[in-house]
Amino acid sequence: MTTGQLRDAHVRTDDEIALIANHMRHDIIAMLEAAGTGHPGGSLSSADILATLYFSGVMGWDADDPKNPDRDRFVLSKGHIAPALYAVLAQAGFLSREELLTLRKLGSRLQGHPDSNICPGVEVGTGSLGQGLSIAAGIALGFKQDAAATGEPCRRVFALTGDGELQEGQNWEALMFAGNHDLNNLVAIVDNNNLQIDGHVSDVNDVQPLAAKFEAFKWHVIQVNGHDVRAVRAALQEAVAYSAGPVVIIAKTIKGKGVSFMEDKASWHGNAPSAEQAAEALAEIDAVGEQLAAAVKGE
Repeated sequence: MTTGQLRDAHVRTDDEIALIANHMRHDIIAMLEAAGTGHPGGSLSSADILATLYFSGVMGWDADDPKNPDRDRFVLSKGHIAPALYAVLAQAGFLSREELLTLRKLGSRLQGHPDSNICPGVEVGTGSLGQGLSIAAGIALGFKQDAAATGEPCRRVFALTGDGELQEGQNWEALMFAGNHDLNNLVAIVDNNNLQIDGHVSDVNDVQPLAAKFEAFKWHVIQVNGHDVRAVRAALQEAVAYSAGPVVIIAKTIKGKGVSFMEDKASWHGNAPSAEQAAEALAEIDAVGEQLAAAVKGE
């Protein structure tokens, strides 16, 4: 398939994407409870973003051939939310949902931070925060050079970062580089949930105003509710249509979204739920899932 065909091959409706995100939240809780360790907060806050990225038609991927040279690229800069990436890869067919329960187990392909050497669909091994945007900018520049040399359509690069991660200085070197090189095939998404391991980002080391900062680095800024699938889809479509330079989508989210006792709680940054807590969380998630499934069926 061509890059365009790969992008068109997996398009779902907004209701279907919302249901996919719900399934992801179920799997995130299940795998973390089975592992007894991991990061639920940011994994849950990013579920709607990742589901929309993979199933809105803006990014080309191929689960049957994960190394298809015509694919676009996704870089998970905040590698500790690997459960969210594995969950969407399972929905996309790169992994089975059963394999998700091997998270962080010895010999598993699903390590605590994603490993591109062993896990299909993972483009870059990430874990040390602040590096993903640099990697994504380099890939995007290479793709632009390839397209100029061959006349083929330019492949796109998407990178998901966190607002706490933007405290790392290397990000801003990458943003300066991308703006100065007009990387109009690069889209950064900020999971702006205002929480990090020590508390609220605004209290620990505030990164705001993000929009003004990105604009100063020559980026086009889109701000959106990161839990509104329709709005995230529109933002992604606007981003890939923009041709004057790189684009950032600042997605306002709630850490722990979908599990009421985890929402906006720093304590759930990196603590796995107990069996009892997981059962409570899954009941809440699955109740929402039933409503979403009914909407998909038109009931």
